[in-house]
Amino acid sequence: MKRLQHLLPGRSGWFWLTLFFITWALSHYSWDLYKALDARWIIKYPSAYLFKAESLISHFMQWLVEDATFGIFTFRELTRFIAALIEFPYVFMRDLLIDGFSVGLGNQAVEIAPSLSWIAVIVTLTAIAHYARDWKLAALVGGCFLYLAVFGQWQSAMVTLASVLIAVPIGSLGGLLLGILAYRVPLFETLLRPILDLMQTVPVFAYLVPILFLFGFGPVAALVATVIYAMPPMVRVTIVALKGVPSEIRDVGVMVGCTRWQMMWKVIVPAAAPTLMVGVNQVIMLTLNMVIIASMIGAGGLGFDVLGALRRLDIGGGIEAGLAIVVMAIALDRLSQAFASRSVDTHPVNPDRNLIGRHPWFATVLLVAICTYLLGGQSAIVQTYPEAATVSTGTFWSGLMGYMNVHFFDTFEAVKTVFLTYLLLPIKNFFTGIPWVWGIVVMVLIGWRMGGIGLAMLTGTLTALIAMVGLWDKAMITVYLCGVSVLIASAIGIPMGILAAQNDKANRVIGSLIDTLQTLPSFVYLIPVVMLFRVGDFSAMIAVVLYALAPAVRYAAHGIRNIDQQLIEAGLVSGCTPRQVLWRIKLPMAIPELLLGLNQTIMLALSMLVITALVGTRDLGQEVYIALTKANSGQGIVAGFAIAFIAIIADRILSAAANRVRRNLGLER
Repeated sequence: MKRLQHLLPGRSGWFWLTLFFITWALSHYSWDLYKALDARWIIKYPSAYLFKAESLISHFMQWLVEDATFGIFTFRELTRFIAALIEFPYVFMRDLLIDGFSVGLGNQAVEIAPSLSWIAVIVTLTAIAHYARDWKLAALVGGCFLYLAVFGQWQSAMVTLASVLIAVPIGSLGGLLLGILAYRVPLFETLLRPILDLMQTVPVFAYLVPILFLFGFGPVAALVATVIYAMPPMVRVTIVALKGVPSEIRDVGVMVGCTRWQMMWKVIVPAAAPTLMVGVNQVIMLTLNMVIIASMIGAGGLGFDVLGALRRLDIGGGIEAGLAIVVMAIALDRLSQAFASRSVDTHPVNPDRNLIGRHPWFATVLLVAICTYLLGGQSAIVQTYPEAATVSTGTFWSGLMGYMNVHFFDTFEAVKTVFLTYLLLPIKNFFTGIPWVWGIVVMVLIGWRMGGIGLAMLTGTLTALIAMVGLWDKAMITVYLCGVSVLIASAIGIPMGILAAQNDKANRVIGSLIDTLQTLPSFVYLIPVVMLFRVGDFSAMIAVVLYALAPAVRYAAHGIRNIDQQLIEAGLVSGCTPRQVLWRIKLPMAIPELLLGLNQTIMLALSMLVITALVGTRDLGQEVYIALTKANSGQGIVAGFAIAFIAIIADRILSAAANRVRRNLGLER
């Protein structure tokens, strides 16, 4: 344990102890201090000095939509043109998958060709999966989409799939091009990084209102929001992938006389393809995670079904639609991973053979599509999965929740009361009582202690900006909810990660659990939690813990697995017990990874807090959600930036802590 304390950043315990007790005293007695000095500014930022960012942003958005012009066209016309460019492929994909092709509008529309049948879609995806890897993956992907048909989710699933098939290429290609530009121009990369930080930390709710202003209500606006949300990981992965291409490969390109264009597109990008596919995988998963939020501005599909069930408190329908999203996410995730790991020589290509000879599945897919097209007019079963043959689990899930409420209500209430009384409320009172002036001083001191004067200025400035826009109280509630949730998620996740790293059987079980938690859309967590614990901070905490648990587990397991075996063997030779090896060698050496896991847990917790505003929290997340309901772009963006500032402060402090630990361990290169 001493070894752990030695490695922790800021080893002077007196500094942290003194800082905590002063903060506690000021938090506890701030109201008395205000009354004694008759100085309301101690507990509330003076309204006369508030920075009116909300009205400034609202006026700017209004000017942008109504008056901004580029001479021959207005800004509004530009956004509508972009929307039309996105709408055309989306409408085509939706017609292909579910609506069918028609001519005319409304009652005058005449169908000229049906959509692909459910059989053709499943066979096509199965063929792609087999081409990507093998029959096992083909069976998994085909089975997942057959599940969607059997359980009555086919139509909504195809609407969602149409959105994914448009958003993923746009997000992937846009991220690739931005990443290449950042790779070629270091100054652009420097300017791009803070923008990416904001894109990943500002809650998506915050920019839904501006997108509605610029692109209108409907699936196109939802696609734009999805691309903005899903693109940043692709940009980051592209930069890392291109920088990671071995110099030997570049030298070969120079030796054969490649131009700059050829060097990039025929040498560097192909060499980085496996890593780039990891970025595509992230775009797919984030796109699917966005489908419910996107349904709020007209996306439709499975996300709309989950959102509608949440509004009706229809536990069965919500879980059923949520599981459909999970099934689709699993299929697309495994498919993209297969393409990422697929080597060039897995399927050798003979350039003399035609397309059908090169890919035997192509002929099969084409034949099935033609046959189902011809037979679809004769038999509705071929074109559309029969509704009479669908299976529903909604009644089961509703009954299960009802049974648990009837038989375990007292237990749930007791657990909720204990957490509220002894954990949530004391911590909430502590944070909400901190005077804004002292809060800024504390963040400056922590930043200085962890990373020097530069970090102190950053943390102090961002904290002061939160106070200056009048969101200090909301921000403290956000910090309290996020802090408690991260504390519990880490207390559960780190031991699980350690167990998974040291036991193969436990690793398989825990890995499956974490995969499920990561693929479940964030809204899906709310439905059973609200049914069992009703609305409030405790329900929000449970949902956040479930959503943010994965990074704590994965980084802990990764850190323990990657420890140099020679260190472990040295400990065993010196007579250490397995427990001593864990506490004196493994955990100290894994602290950098544990801190990174804590960092990512905080990021996910903050993103989930905006969703939990639907269950009665009173934090910045609720401020963003209220702005969305009122179409107040200024309020939403300001609250979103406040959440982003909290995320950036946490990220920079933990990154500085991880760097200091690496230096102490001698891991710095």
